[in-house]
Amino acid sequence: MTNPVLGFFAPWLVYTGILGLHVVLPARSIEGYAIDGRGERLRYRINGLLTFAVSLVIWAIAGYSGVLPWDWLWQHRWWGAAGACVLGVLLSLAAMAWAPSTGRSFVAQYFFGRAENPRLFGGRADAKMVLYLVGAILLELNLLSFVAHHVLAYPGDPSPGVILYAALLTWFVVDYLVFERVHLYTYDLFAERVGFKLIWGCLAWYPWFYCVGLWAVAALPNAGAPAWLLVLASLTFFAGWTLARGANMQKYAFKRDPGRPFLERFPQTSISDGRRRLLCGGFWGVSRHVNYLGEILMATGLALSLGRPSELGPWLYPLYYLLLLVPRERDDDRRCAAKYGELWERYRERVPWRIVPRLY
Repeated sequence: MTNPVLGFFAPWLVYTGILGLHVVLPARSIEGYAIDGRGERLRYRINGLLTFAVSLVIWAIAGYSGVLPWDWLWQHRWWGAAGACVLGVLLSLAAMAWAPSTGRSFVAQYFFGRAENPRLFGGRADAKMVLYLVGAILLELNLLSFVAHHVLAYPGDPSPGVILYAALLTWFVVDYLVFERVHLYTYDLFAERVGFKLIWGCLAWYPWFYCVGLWAVAALPNAGAPAWLLVLASLTFFAGWTLARGANMQKYAFKRDPGRPFLERFPQTSISDGRRRLLCGGFWGVSRHVNYLGEILMATGLALSLGRPSELGPWLYPLYYLLLLVPRERDDDRRCAAKYGELWERYRERVPWRIVPRLY
């Protein structure tokens, strides 16, 4: 039996618990790419993988002890999503009230945010990293609960596609946490502000929409997908992961030490105007945002992995990436053109493809 009130406030409680674990558990102190008001690099406490592991242990204890059914989050998925949406709206208002005005319109400031790098608990937590961390962990808990519902509903013949989908998306979550330090050098962390886009996106959109494929098929029986389709889905996903992870790791290595070969063996080909350098070799010589191509391929692999290619629901995830990343690439191109000027023009000539080589 569902409990609407508890379901609504469940994400509030889960997020509070994860934040508490992040603050009290041991962590590494790592310098990031963002700078503070004094021009110094910010430092971050990184313990996402440990916080993730402890959270899963707590979830498992609750399941084995019978405190909560294994599929409790599935049973309360609509109430939980509604509670997360409301929490995202309220925290976005609080973040706006907390920081001084940027001079833009109210709507723009609410959506994009005012504060650049808010710190919590005396610097023990960074708001941006906490948002990504709590969203990733609740996404994983949703995955486990949704799969549990499917297995409980069809104990004699669960769908291999559902299991594969959860395994691939779990890889996606764990991969982010393993390489959490690399995220400190991405656009989200050093350029974006903390507003509705980031807060609601991490608290509501990330944990519930990213597993939209299971929303669509977890209650359905085994589709009997052929093995070749599951293999194709896996290959597509890991081809995308190789592009996305490889590109991000190469850029991370370049920003930390431009003269050091990538993976100790591949020279970091770049162009310079005497003051600044732009990476234009390796993954970043394939297209200007080859990492976006990787994200789209991973999303496509996930949609295929469920073994129901004619179902619309699983395809909402790759469609979302198309709608998100194509405009973002255009915005980033304009930002880089304004920042680098003639050097960016040289990079465009060197790497003419925006996302997909020889196509776009």
